[in-house]
Amino acid sequence: MKKIFLNKYILCLSFMLLLGSCTKLDEQVLDEVLGDDASNPEGALAAAYDRLGKGTFVDHGGVFALQQYTTDEAILATRGSDWGDGGKWRSMHEFTWTPDNAIVTDNWNMLTNGITRAMTAVKAVTESNIPQKKLFLAESKGLLAFYMYTVLDLYGQVPYRDPLNERAPLEIKKAVSTIDELIVEVESLLPDLASLGDQSTHNGRFTKEAAYGLLTQMYLNRAVFKNRMANTYEFTEKAVSGDGTDMDRVIYYSSLLINSSKFRLESNYFNSFSIKNEKGPELIWVITQKIDKIRNGSNSFAYVCVERNQRPTPVNRGTNAACITSEFYATWNGNHDDPRFSRKYQYGDGTWFYNDREQSVPSTDIVPGTNLMWFHFNRGIIEGQQYGPKLTANGAFEMTADGRIKVLQLSMEKSAGTKMVFTPELNFDDPKQAVFKQDQINRGVRVFKYEYDPGDGNGSSNVDIPLVRLGAIYTMRAEAYFRKGEVNLALNDINKLRSSRTRESLYGSEPGKTISSLNAGDLYREIAFETYWELLRRPQMIRFGKYDLPYSAKPATQPFRRLFPIPQSVMDVTKDFKQNEGY
Repeated sequence: MKKIFLNKYILCLSFMLLLGSCTKLDEQVLDEVLGDDASNPEGALAAAYDRLGKGTFVDHGGVFALQQYTTDEAILATRGSDWGDGGKWRSMHEFTWTPDNAIVTDNWNMLTNGITRAMTAVKAVTESNIPQKKLFLAESKGLLAFYMYTVLDLYGQVPYRDPLNERAPLEIKKAVSTIDELIVEVESLLPDLASLGDQSTHNGRFTKEAAYGLLTQMYLNRAVFKNRMANTYEFTEKAVSGDGTDMDRVIYYSSLLINSSKFRLESNYFNSFSIKNEKGPELIWVITQKIDKIRNGSNSFAYVCVERNQRPTPVNRGTNAACITSEFYATWNGNHDDPRFSRKYQYGDGTWFYNDREQSVPSTDIVPGTNLMWFHFNRGIIEGQQYGPKLTANGAFEMTADGRIKVLQLSMEKSAGTKMVFTPELNFDDPKQAVFKQDQINRGVRVFKYEYDPGDGNGSSNVDIPLVRLGAIYTMRAEAYFRKGEVNLALNDINKLRSSRTRESLYGSEPGKTISSLNAGDLYREIAFETYWELLRRPQMIRFGKYDLPYSAKPATQPFRRLFPIPQSVMDVTKDFKQNEGY
Protein backbone atom coordinates (compact mmCIF):
# COMPACT_ATOMS: atom_id res chain seq x y z
CA MET A 1 0.00 0.00 0.00
CA LYS A 2 1.37 3.37 -0.94
CA LYS A 3 2.41 5.51 2.02
CA ILE A 4 3.31 9.17 1.80
CA PHE A 5 4.57 10.90 4.91
CA LEU A 6 3.87 14.25 6.46
CA ASN A 7 7.30 15.83 6.58
CA LYS A 8 6.68 18.89 8.68
CA TYR A 9 4.21 21.48 9.77
CA ILE A 10 4.12 24.32 12.21
CA LEU A 11 2.26 23.74 15.45
CA CYS A 12 1.89 26.88 17.52
CA LEU A 13 0.28 28.23 20.59
CA SER A 14 1.51 31.63 21.69
CA PHE A 15 4.50 30.07 23.43
CA MET A 16 5.21 26.96 21.30
CA LEU A 17 6.81 26.16 18.00
CA LEU A 18 6.90 22.40 17.61
CA LEU A 19 7.60 19.87 14.89
CA GLY A 20 5.45 16.85 14.22
CA SER A 21 5.22 13.85 11.95
CA CYS A 22 2.39 11.62 10.93
CA THR A 23 1.78 7.93 10.85
CA LYS A 24 -0.71 5.48 9.39
CA LEU A 25 -4.23 6.46 10.43
CA ASP A 26 -6.50 4.04 8.65
CA GLU A 27 -5.11 1.02 6.86
CA GLN A 28 -7.85 1.19 4.23
CA VAL A 29 -8.08 4.91 3.63
CA LEU A 30 -5.88 7.54 5.15
CA ASP A 31 -2.42 6.04 4.76
CA GLU A 32 -2.89 6.32 1.00
CA VAL A 33 -3.52 10.03 1.04
CA LEU A 34 -1.26 11.59 3.65
CA GLY A 35 0.06 14.85 2.33
CA ASP A 36 3.21 16.87 2.65
CA ASP A 37 1.96 19.57 5.00
CA ALA A 38 -0.76 20.34 7.50
CA SER A 39 -2.96 22.01 4.89
CA ASN A 40 -3.70 18.46 3.71
CA PRO A 41 -6.63 17.56 5.97
CA GLU A 42 -5.94 13.83 6.03
CA GLY A 43 -2.30 14.45 6.89
CA ALA A 44 -3.20 16.88 9.65
CA LEU A 45 -5.67 14.43 11.16
CA ALA A 46 -3.14 11.61 10.94
CA ALA A 47 -0.63 13.78 12.80
CA ALA A 48 -3.17 14.40 15.57
CA TYR A 49 -3.64 10.66 15.99
CA ASP A 50 0.11 10.11 15.85
CA ARG A 51 0.64 12.12 19.01
CA LEU A 52 -1.28 9.50 21.02
CA GLY A 53 1.74 7.27 20.47
CA LYS A 54 5.36 8.39 20.26
CA GLY A 55 5.62 8.29 24.03
CA THR A 56 2.49 10.12 25.14
CA PHE A 57 0.16 7.26 26.07
CA VAL A 58 2.41 4.27 25.30
CA ASP A 59 5.61 4.88 27.27
CA HIS A 60 6.09 4.50 31.01
CA GLY A 61 7.61 7.99 31.11
CA GLY A 62 4.57 9.49 29.40
CA VAL A 63 1.10 9.92 30.89
CA PHE A 64 1.65 6.55 32.62
CA ALA A 65 4.23 8.18 34.91
CA LEU A 66 1.70 10.77 36.10
CA GLN A 67 -1.31 8.45 36.32
CA GLN A 68 0.43 5.34 37.69
CA TYR A 69 3.80 6.12 39.31
CA THR A 70 2.04 8.54 41.66
CA THR A 71 -0.18 5.72 42.95
CA ASP A 72 0.01 2.44 44.83
CA GLU A 73 -0.12 0.46 41.58
CA ALA A 74 3.31 1.41 40.24
CA ILE A 75 6.59 2.67 41.57
CA LEU A 76 9.93 3.19 39.87
CA ALA A 77 12.56 3.29 42.57
CA THR A 78 16.24 4.08 42.12
CA ARG A 79 17.83 0.62 41.87
CA GLY A 80 21.51 0.67 42.76
CA SER A 81 23.28 2.49 39.94
CA ASP A 82 20.16 2.58 37.74
CA TRP A 83 17.13 4.86 37.52
CA GLY A 84 18.60 7.74 39.48
CA ASP A 85 18.18 10.31 36.71
CA GLY A 86 18.22 13.25 39.08
CA GLY A 87 15.47 11.72 41.17
CA LYS A 88 12.77 12.37 38.57
CA TRP A 89 11.28 8.85 38.73
CA ARG A 90 11.08 8.47 42.47
CA SER A 91 9.79 12.04 42.81
CA MET A 92 6.57 10.75 41.32
CA HIS A 93 6.13 8.33 44.19
CA GLU A 94 7.62 10.50 46.92
CA PHE A 95 5.38 13.39 45.80
CA THR A 96 8.34 15.78 45.63
CA TRP A 97 7.89 16.94 42.04
CA THR A 98 8.33 20.64 41.29
CA PRO A 99 7.47 22.85 38.28
CA ASP A 100 10.84 22.07 36.69
CA ASN A 101 10.45 18.28 36.96
CA ALA A 102 11.32 16.68 33.62
CA ILE A 103 8.38 14.23 33.66
CA VAL A 104 5.89 17.00 34.44
CA THR A 105 7.36 19.17 31.68
CA ASP A 106 7.71 16.46 29.03
CA ASN A 107 4.10 15.33 29.44
CA TRP A 108 2.82 18.89 29.25
CA ASN A 109 4.75 19.38 26.02
CA MET A 110 3.50 16.14 24.47
CA LEU A 111 -0.12 16.74 25.43
CA THR A 112 -0.24 20.39 24.38
CA ASN A 113 1.46 19.34 21.16
CA GLY A 114 -1.49 16.97 20.72
CA ILE A 115 -3.87 19.87 21.28
CA THR A 116 -2.08 21.90 18.66
CA ARG A 117 -2.07 19.06 16.16
CA ALA A 118 -5.79 18.51 16.71
CA MET A 119 -6.50 22.23 16.23
CA THR A 120 -4.42 22.15 13.04
CA ALA A 121 -6.56 19.25 11.82
CA VAL A 122 -9.78 21.10 12.68
CA LYS A 123 -8.66 24.07 10.60
CA ALA A 124 -7.39 21.98 7.67
CA VAL A 125 -10.53 19.86 7.47
CA THR A 126 -12.86 22.86 7.87
CA GLU A 127 -11.20 24.65 4.96
CA SER A 128 -11.28 21.57 2.72
CA ASN A 129 -13.86 20.08 0.38
CA ILE A 130 -12.94 16.43 0.89
CA PRO A 131 -15.73 13.83 0.64
CA GLN A 132 -15.30 12.79 4.30
CA LYS A 133 -15.23 16.34 5.63
CA LYS A 134 -18.01 15.86 8.17
CA LEU A 135 -16.49 12.65 9.57
CA PHE A 136 -12.90 13.92 9.71
CA LEU A 137 -13.98 17.17 11.35
CA ALA A 138 -15.82 15.26 14.06
CA GLU A 139 -12.78 13.05 14.66
CA SER A 140 -10.47 16.07 14.81
CA LYS A 141 -12.70 17.75 17.37
CA GLY A 142 -13.00 14.51 19.32
CA LEU A 143 -9.23 14.19 19.55
CA LEU A 144 -8.99 17.85 20.58
CA ALA A 145 -11.47 17.21 23.39
CA PHE A 146 -9.57 14.13 24.53
CA TYR A 147 -6.21 15.94 24.69
CA MET A 148 -7.78 18.91 26.48
CA TYR A 149 -9.58 16.64 28.95
CA THR A 150 -6.32 14.85 29.77
CA VAL A 151 -4.47 18.12 30.38
CA LEU A 152 -7.30 19.39 32.59
CA ASP A 153 -7.25 16.13 34.54
CA LEU A 154 -3.51 16.36 35.17
CA TYR A 155 -2.82 20.10 35.32
CA GLY A 156 -6.21 21.72 35.99
CA GLN A 157 -5.88 24.28 33.19
CA VAL A 158 -5.26 24.07 29.48
CA PRO A 159 -4.23 26.46 26.69
CA TYR A 160 -6.62 26.94 23.78
CA ARG A 161 -6.93 29.16 20.74
CA ASP A 162 -9.79 29.19 18.23
CA PRO A 163 -8.29 27.17 15.35
CA LEU A 164 -10.39 29.02 12.77
CA ASN A 165 -9.26 32.50 13.78
CA GLU A 166 -5.58 33.25 13.25
CA ARG A 167 -5.87 36.38 15.37
CA ALA A 168 -7.68 34.73 18.23
CA PRO A 169 -6.14 35.34 21.64
CA LEU A 170 -4.71 32.56 23.74
CA GLU A 171 -7.24 31.37 26.32
CA ILE A 172 -6.37 29.57 29.53
CA LYS A 173 -9.33 27.31 30.22
CA LYS A 174 -9.91 26.00 33.74
CA ALA A 175 -11.21 22.56 34.65
CA VAL A 176 -14.08 23.86 36.77
CA SER A 177 -15.91 25.30 33.75
CA THR A 178 -14.29 23.63 30.76
CA ILE A 179 -15.34 20.11 31.75
CA ASP A 180 -18.93 21.10 30.94
CA GLU A 181 -17.88 22.66 27.62
CA LEU A 182 -16.02 19.50 26.63
CA ILE A 183 -18.95 17.26 27.52
CA VAL A 184 -21.33 19.36 25.43
CA GLU A 185 -18.80 19.45 22.58
CA VAL A 186 -18.30 15.67 22.46
CA GLU A 187 -22.03 15.03 22.69
CA SER A 188 -22.56 17.39 19.75
CA LEU A 189 -20.13 15.32 17.65
CA LEU A 190 -22.04 12.05 18.01
CA PRO A 191 -24.27 12.47 14.92
CA ASP A 192 -21.24 12.99 12.67
CA LEU A 193 -18.96 10.30 14.08
CA ALA A 194 -18.94 6.89 12.44
CA SER A 195 -20.00 3.84 14.38
CA LEU A 196 -17.10 1.41 14.70
CA GLY A 197 -16.64 -0.44 11.41
CA ASP A 198 -18.63 2.03 9.34
CA GLN A 199 -16.91 4.30 6.79
CA SER A 200 -13.74 2.13 6.96
CA THR A 201 -13.18 2.91 10.64
CA HIS A 202 -11.44 0.61 13.10
CA ASN A 203 -10.81 0.81 16.83
CA GLY A 204 -7.78 3.04 16.33
CA ARG A 205 -10.14 5.83 15.21
CA PHE A 206 -12.28 8.16 17.31
CA THR A 207 -15.67 6.58 16.60
CA LYS A 208 -19.06 6.97 18.26
CA GLU A 209 -18.05 4.20 20.62
CA ALA A 210 -14.80 5.96 21.54
CA ALA A 211 -16.89 9.05 22.29
CA TYR A 212 -19.23 7.03 24.52
CA GLY A 213 -16.18 5.87 26.47
CA LEU A 214 -14.78 9.37 26.79
CA LEU A 215 -18.14 10.74 27.91
CA THR A 216 -18.40 7.98 30.50
CA GLN A 217 -15.07 9.08 31.97
CA MET A 218 -15.94 12.77 31.75
CA TYR A 219 -19.18 12.39 33.66
CA LEU A 220 -17.59 10.05 36.23
CA ASN A 221 -14.87 12.60 37.01
CA ARG A 222 -16.91 15.79 36.53
CA ALA A 223 -17.43 16.32 40.26
CA VAL A 224 -13.67 16.17 40.84
CA PHE A 225 -13.02 18.71 38.08
CA LYS A 226 -15.62 21.01 39.63
CA ASN A 227 -14.03 21.08 43.09
CA ARG A 228 -10.65 19.35 42.97
CA MET A 229 -9.47 20.15 46.51
CA ALA A 230 -12.70 19.18 48.29
CA ASN A 231 -12.84 16.60 51.05
CA THR A 232 -15.84 14.97 49.37
CA TYR A 233 -17.34 15.27 45.91
CA GLU A 234 -20.92 15.77 44.75
CA PHE A 235 -21.19 12.90 42.28
CA THR A 236 -24.96 13.17 41.91
CA GLU A 237 -25.03 16.74 40.65
CA LYS A 238 -27.46 17.42 37.83
CA ALA A 239 -25.83 16.49 34.54
CA VAL A 240 -24.68 19.27 32.25
CA SER A 241 -26.97 17.91 29.53
CA GLY A 242 -29.57 15.20 29.20
CA ASP A 243 -31.69 13.82 31.99
CA GLY A 244 -30.68 13.01 35.54
CA THR A 245 -27.38 13.30 37.34
CA ASP A 246 -23.76 12.78 36.35
CA MET A 247 -24.00 9.15 37.47
CA ASP A 248 -27.12 8.64 35.34
CA ARG A 249 -25.13 9.80 32.32
CA VAL A 250 -22.24 7.47 33.22
CA ILE A 251 -24.74 4.63 33.29
CA TYR A 252 -26.32 5.77 30.01
CA TYR A 253 -23.10 5.97 28.00
CA SER A 254 -21.46 2.92 29.54
CA SER A 255 -24.61 0.90 28.85
CA LEU A 256 -24.48 1.84 25.18
CA LEU A 257 -21.12 0.07 25.06
CA ILE A 258 -21.95 -2.84 27.36
CA ASN A 259 -25.17 -3.61 25.50
CA SER A 260 -23.59 -3.27 22.07
CA SER A 261 -23.20 -6.43 20.02
CA LYS A 262 -19.83 -5.11 18.87
CA PHE A 263 -18.05 -5.94 22.15
CA ARG A 264 -17.76 -8.77 24.66
CA LEU A 265 -15.60 -9.63 27.65
CA GLU A 266 -12.62 -11.90 27.00
CA SER A 267 -12.57 -15.14 28.99
CA ASN A 268 -8.76 -14.90 28.95
CA TYR A 269 -8.27 -11.52 30.59
CA PHE A 270 -4.73 -11.12 29.24
CA ASN A 271 -5.76 -11.45 25.58
CA SER A 272 -6.60 -7.74 25.57
CA PHE A 273 -2.94 -6.96 26.30
CA SER A 274 -1.29 -9.49 24.00
CA ILE A 275 0.68 -9.25 20.79
CA LYS A 276 -2.32 -10.50 18.82
CA ASN A 277 -4.86 -8.18 20.47
CA GLU A 278 -5.66 -6.31 17.23
CA LYS A 279 -9.44 -6.01 16.91
CA GLY A 280 -9.88 -7.68 20.30
CA PRO A 281 -13.53 -7.96 21.39
CA GLU A 282 -13.01 -5.71 24.44
CA LEU A 283 -11.02 -3.01 22.69
CA ILE A 284 -13.25 -0.02 21.99
CA TRP A 285 -10.57 2.60 21.33
CA VAL A 286 -6.85 1.84 21.13
CA ILE A 287 -3.55 3.25 20.06
CA THR A 288 -2.71 1.03 17.12
CA GLN A 289 0.88 -0.20 17.30
CA LYS A 290 2.92 -1.92 14.60
CA ILE A 291 6.49 -3.03 14.13
CA ASP A 292 6.75 -1.67 10.62
CA LYS A 293 10.08 0.20 10.48
CA ILE A 294 8.12 3.47 10.10
CA ARG A 295 7.34 4.26 13.71
CA ASN A 296 7.56 1.07 15.70
CA GLY A 297 5.07 0.68 18.51
CA SER A 298 6.37 0.93 22.07
CA ASN A 299 7.14 -2.12 24.22
CA SER A 300 7.50 0.07 27.30
CA PHE A 301 4.60 -1.19 29.44
CA ALA A 302 5.96 -4.75 29.17
CA TYR A 303 9.71 -4.04 29.10
CA VAL A 304 9.73 -1.76 32.13
CA CYS A 305 9.02 -4.55 34.64
CA VAL A 306 11.14 -7.34 33.16
CA GLU A 307 14.54 -7.92 34.80
CA ARG A 308 17.66 -7.72 32.66
CA ASN A 309 18.33 -11.46 33.10
CA GLN A 310 14.80 -12.37 32.03
CA ARG A 311 15.14 -13.04 28.32
CA PRO A 312 12.36 -13.83 25.83
CA THR A 313 15.09 -14.48 23.25
CA PRO A 314 18.89 -14.70 23.50
CA VAL A 315 19.13 -11.07 22.30
CA ASN A 316 16.22 -9.50 24.21
CA ARG A 317 16.06 -8.53 27.86
CA GLY A 318 14.20 -6.38 30.36
CA THR A 319 15.22 -3.25 32.23
CA ASN A 320 14.41 -3.95 35.92
CA ALA A 321 12.52 -0.79 36.71
CA ALA A 322 8.91 -0.66 37.84
CA CYS A 323 7.07 -2.70 40.44
CA ILE A 324 3.95 -2.40 42.59
CA THR A 325 3.73 -1.36 46.23
CA SER A 326 3.35 -3.75 49.13
CA GLU A 327 0.00 -2.18 49.88
CA PHE A 328 -1.41 -2.89 46.43
CA TYR A 329 -0.08 -6.44 46.45
CA ALA A 330 -1.81 -6.98 49.80
CA THR A 331 -5.20 -6.05 48.32
CA TRP A 332 -5.02 -9.31 46.36
CA ASN A 333 -4.86 -11.43 49.52
CA GLY A 334 -7.42 -14.20 49.14
CA ASN A 335 -7.71 -13.48 45.43
CA HIS A 336 -4.59 -15.07 43.92
CA ASP A 337 -6.86 -17.52 42.13
CA ASP A 338 -8.61 -14.64 40.35
CA PRO A 339 -8.00 -15.14 36.60
CA ARG A 340 -6.77 -11.54 36.37
CA PHE A 341 -4.03 -12.03 38.96
CA SER A 342 -1.78 -14.29 36.87
CA ARG A 343 -1.78 -16.84 34.08
CA LYS A 344 0.75 -19.53 33.20
CA TYR A 345 1.94 -20.02 29.63
CA GLN A 346 1.43 -23.34 27.83
CA TYR A 347 3.61 -24.34 24.88
CA GLY A 348 2.25 -26.11 21.82
CA ASP A 349 3.44 -29.53 23.01
CA GLY A 350 1.50 -29.12 26.26
CA THR A 351 4.41 -27.98 28.46
CA TRP A 352 3.46 -25.42 31.08
CA PHE A 353 5.97 -22.83 32.28
CA TYR A 354 5.51 -22.94 36.03
CA ASN A 355 8.07 -20.28 37.05
CA ASP A 356 8.68 -21.97 40.39
CA ARG A 357 11.04 -24.80 39.45
CA GLU A 358 13.79 -25.90 37.10
CA GLN A 359 12.42 -27.58 34.00
CA SER A 360 12.72 -27.41 30.22
CA VAL A 361 10.47 -26.05 27.50
CA PRO A 362 10.37 -26.65 23.73
CA SER A 363 12.69 -24.67 21.47
CA THR A 364 10.23 -24.76 18.56
CA ASP A 365 8.66 -21.34 19.12
CA ILE A 366 10.45 -18.84 16.85
CA VAL A 367 10.01 -15.06 16.79
CA PRO A 368 8.34 -14.25 13.42
CA GLY A 369 10.76 -13.00 10.79
CA THR A 370 13.81 -14.22 12.73
CA ASN A 371 15.58 -17.42 13.70
CA LEU A 372 15.42 -16.57 17.41
CA MET A 373 14.07 -19.07 19.92
CA TRP A 374 11.15 -17.54 21.78
CA PHE A 375 10.74 -18.06 25.52
CA HIS A 376 7.36 -16.97 26.89
CA PHE A 377 6.84 -15.42 30.30
CA ASN A 378 3.82 -16.00 32.46
CA ARG A 379 1.46 -13.05 32.69
CA GLY A 380 0.01 -10.88 35.41
CA ILE A 381 1.39 -10.11 38.85
CA ILE A 382 4.71 -11.92 39.23
CA GLU A 383 6.39 -12.51 42.61
CA GLY A 384 8.90 -14.82 44.24
CA GLN A 385 11.97 -16.59 42.86
CA GLN A 386 12.11 -16.27 39.08
CA TYR A 387 13.11 -18.95 36.59
CA GLY A 388 14.04 -18.77 32.92
CA PRO A 389 16.71 -19.40 30.30
CA LYS A 390 20.36 -18.58 30.86
CA LEU A 391 22.91 -17.70 28.20
CA THR A 392 26.00 -19.66 27.26
CA ALA A 393 29.35 -17.94 26.71
CA ASN A 394 28.50 -17.51 23.02
CA GLY A 395 25.17 -15.81 23.76
CA ALA A 396 22.80 -18.70 23.06
CA PHE A 397 20.22 -20.27 25.37
CA GLU A 398 21.48 -23.19 27.43
CA MET A 399 19.90 -26.34 26.02
CA THR A 400 19.20 -29.88 27.18
CA ALA A 401 20.70 -32.87 25.39
CA ASP A 402 17.41 -33.42 23.55
CA GLY A 403 17.26 -29.84 22.22
CA ARG A 404 14.94 -28.15 24.70
CA ILE A 405 15.51 -24.80 26.45
CA LYS A 406 16.74 -25.17 30.02
CA VAL A 407 14.74 -23.24 32.61
CA LEU A 408 16.94 -22.41 35.58
CA GLN A 409 16.87 -20.36 38.77
CA LEU A 410 17.81 -16.76 37.98
CA SER A 411 19.88 -14.08 39.71
CA MET A 412 19.99 -10.33 39.12
CA GLU A 413 22.18 -9.22 36.23
CA LYS A 414 23.74 -6.24 38.01
CA SER A 415 24.01 -8.01 41.37
CA ALA A 416 24.98 -11.57 40.55
CA GLY A 417 24.96 -12.63 44.20
CA THR A 418 21.34 -11.52 44.59
CA LYS A 419 18.74 -14.10 43.65
CA MET A 420 15.96 -12.84 41.41
CA VAL A 421 13.32 -12.94 44.11
CA PHE A 422 10.59 -10.36 43.53
CA THR A 423 9.49 -9.55 47.06
CA PRO A 424 6.16 -8.04 48.13
CA GLU A 425 8.07 -6.07 50.77
CA LEU A 426 9.99 -3.05 49.53
CA ASN A 427 11.74 -2.17 52.83
CA PHE A 428 13.57 0.98 51.79
CA ASP A 429 16.49 1.78 54.10
CA ASP A 430 15.15 5.32 54.37
CA PRO A 431 11.35 4.92 54.45
CA LYS A 432 10.96 8.38 52.95
CA GLN A 433 13.03 7.64 49.84
CA ALA A 434 12.40 5.05 47.12
CA VAL A 435 16.05 4.00 46.85
CA PHE A 436 17.52 0.50 46.82
CA LYS A 437 21.14 -0.50 47.26
CA GLN A 438 22.71 -2.66 44.57
CA ASP A 439 22.04 -5.89 46.48
CA GLN A 440 18.39 -4.87 47.01
CA ILE A 441 17.45 -4.39 43.36
CA ASN A 442 15.37 -7.57 43.30
CA ARG A 443 12.72 -6.04 45.53
CA GLY A 444 9.18 -5.41 44.37
CA VAL A 445 6.49 -7.56 42.77
CA ARG A 446 6.33 -6.99 39.00
CA VAL A 447 3.47 -6.60 36.51
CA PHE A 448 3.66 -8.66 33.32
CA LYS A 449 0.20 -7.63 32.15
CA TYR A 450 1.24 -6.53 28.65
CA GLU A 451 2.93 -9.23 26.59
CA TYR A 452 6.60 -8.64 25.84
CA ASP A 453 7.02 -8.43 22.06
CA PRO A 454 10.57 -9.48 21.02
CA GLY A 455 9.93 -8.83 17.33
CA ASP A 456 12.41 -5.98 16.90
CA GLY A 457 14.72 -5.31 19.82
CA ASN A 458 13.62 -4.51 23.35
CA GLY A 459 11.65 -1.36 22.65
CA SER A 460 9.20 -2.15 19.83
CA SER A 461 5.79 -3.82 19.96
CA ASN A 462 2.71 -4.87 18.01
CA VAL A 463 0.51 -4.69 21.13
CA ASP A 464 -2.32 -2.18 20.72
CA ILE A 465 -2.70 -0.01 23.84
CA PRO A 466 -6.30 0.32 25.10
CA LEU A 467 -7.66 3.78 25.78
CA VAL A 468 -11.25 2.59 26.21
CA ARG A 469 -11.78 -1.08 27.13
CA LEU A 470 -15.03 -2.87 27.89
CA GLY A 471 -13.84 -4.29 31.22
CA ALA A 472 -12.94 -0.81 32.46
CA ILE A 473 -16.32 0.48 31.27
CA TYR A 474 -18.04 -2.13 33.45
CA THR A 475 -16.14 -0.80 36.49
CA MET A 476 -17.26 2.75 35.70
CA ARG A 477 -20.89 1.72 35.46
CA ALA A 478 -20.57 -0.26 38.69
CA GLU A 479 -19.16 2.81 40.44
CA ALA A 480 -21.98 4.98 39.10
CA TYR A 481 -24.60 2.50 40.30
CA PHE A 482 -22.93 2.37 43.72
CA ARG A 483 -22.80 6.16 44.06
CA LYS A 484 -26.54 6.26 43.24
CA GLY A 485 -27.19 3.75 46.03
CA GLU A 486 -28.05 0.92 43.60
CA VAL A 487 -25.60 -1.47 45.22
CA ASN A 488 -27.12 -4.68 43.82
CA LEU A 489 -26.70 -3.41 40.26
CA ALA A 490 -23.11 -2.44 41.03
CA LEU A 491 -22.51 -5.91 42.48
CA ASN A 492 -23.96 -7.48 39.33
CA ASP A 493 -21.43 -5.64 37.16
CA ILE A 494 -18.51 -6.57 39.42
CA ASN A 495 -19.57 -10.21 39.42
CA LYS A 496 -19.99 -10.15 35.65
CA LEU A 497 -16.32 -9.18 35.40
CA ARG A 498 -15.27 -11.80 37.93
CA SER A 499 -17.23 -14.69 36.44
CA SER A 500 -16.54 -13.90 32.78
CA ARG A 501 -12.81 -14.44 33.23
CA THR A 502 -11.54 -18.00 33.36
CA ARG A 503 -8.29 -19.53 34.49
CA GLU A 504 -5.98 -21.50 32.22
CA SER A 505 -6.83 -25.12 31.39
CA LEU A 506 -4.21 -26.23 33.94
CA TYR A 507 -6.86 -25.23 36.48
CA GLY A 508 -9.79 -26.62 34.53
CA SER A 509 -10.63 -23.29 32.89
CA GLU A 510 -12.36 -22.43 36.15
CA PRO A 511 -14.29 -19.15 36.09
CA GLY A 512 -13.55 -16.43 38.59
CA LYS A 513 -15.49 -16.54 41.85
CA THR A 514 -18.31 -14.12 42.52
CA ILE A 515 -18.72 -12.15 45.74
CA SER A 516 -21.89 -11.86 47.81
CA SER A 517 -21.77 -8.22 48.94
CA LEU A 518 -20.19 -4.91 48.03
CA ASN A 519 -19.14 -1.94 50.13
CA ALA A 520 -17.04 1.07 49.14
CA GLY A 521 -13.77 -0.65 50.07
CA ASP A 522 -14.71 -3.74 48.09
CA LEU A 523 -15.63 -1.66 45.05
CA TYR A 524 -12.37 0.29 45.18
CA ARG A 525 -10.41 -2.95 45.30
CA GLU A 526 -12.44 -4.61 42.54
CA ILE A 527 -11.96 -1.66 40.19
CA ALA A 528 -8.21 -2.06 40.56
CA PHE A 529 -8.36 -5.82 40.01
CA GLU A 530 -9.85 -5.12 36.59
CA THR A 531 -7.93 -2.01 35.50
CA TYR A 532 -4.45 -2.11 37.05
CA TRP A 533 -1.60 -0.70 34.93
CA GLU A 534 -4.03 1.04 32.51
CA LEU A 535 -3.43 4.77 33.24
CA LEU A 536 -6.62 5.00 35.33
CA ARG A 537 -5.40 4.69 38.91
CA ARG A 538 -4.74 8.31 39.91
CA PRO A 539 -8.31 9.49 39.08
CA GLN A 540 -9.67 6.43 40.88
CA MET A 541 -7.68 7.21 44.02
CA ILE A 542 -8.80 10.83 43.97
CA ARG A 543 -12.47 9.91 43.56
CA PHE A 544 -12.27 7.47 46.48
CA GLY A 545 -10.31 9.83 48.76
CA LYS A 546 -7.17 7.66 48.79
CA TYR A 547 -4.68 9.78 46.86
CA ASP A 548 -3.47 11.89 49.80
CA LEU A 549 -2.81 8.88 52.06
CA PRO A 550 0.69 7.47 52.80
CA TYR A 551 1.97 4.19 51.37
CA SER A 552 5.47 2.76 50.80
CA ALA A 553 7.80 5.75 50.30
CA LYS A 554 4.88 8.15 49.81
CA PRO A 555 4.06 10.40 52.79
CA ALA A 556 0.64 11.79 53.61
CA THR A 557 0.25 14.74 51.25
CA GLN A 558 -1.76 17.92 50.86
CA PRO A 559 -4.69 18.15 48.41
CA PHE A 560 -2.79 20.50 46.08
CA ARG A 561 -0.79 17.46 44.91
CA ARG A 562 -3.93 16.19 43.18
CA LEU A 563 -2.80 18.47 40.34
CA PHE A 564 0.63 18.80 38.77
CA PRO A 565 2.23 22.21 38.39
CA ILE A 566 2.34 24.18 35.17
CA PRO A 567 5.95 23.65 33.98
CA GLN A 568 8.34 26.41 34.88
CA SER A 569 9.46 26.62 31.26
CA VAL A 570 5.90 27.64 30.35
CA MET A 571 5.59 30.10 33.22
CA ASP A 572 8.84 31.72 32.09
CA VAL A 573 7.58 32.53 28.58
CA THR A 574 3.96 33.52 29.13
CA LYS A 575 2.12 35.47 31.79
CA ASP A 576 -1.22 34.01 30.80
CA PHE A 577 -0.95 31.14 33.27
CA LYS A 578 -1.28 31.39 37.03
CA GLN A 579 0.64 28.64 38.80
CA ASN A 580 -1.44 25.96 40.49
CA GLU A 581 -1.98 26.26 44.23
CA GLY A 582 0.89 24.98 46.37
CA TYR A 583 3.62 25.32 43.75
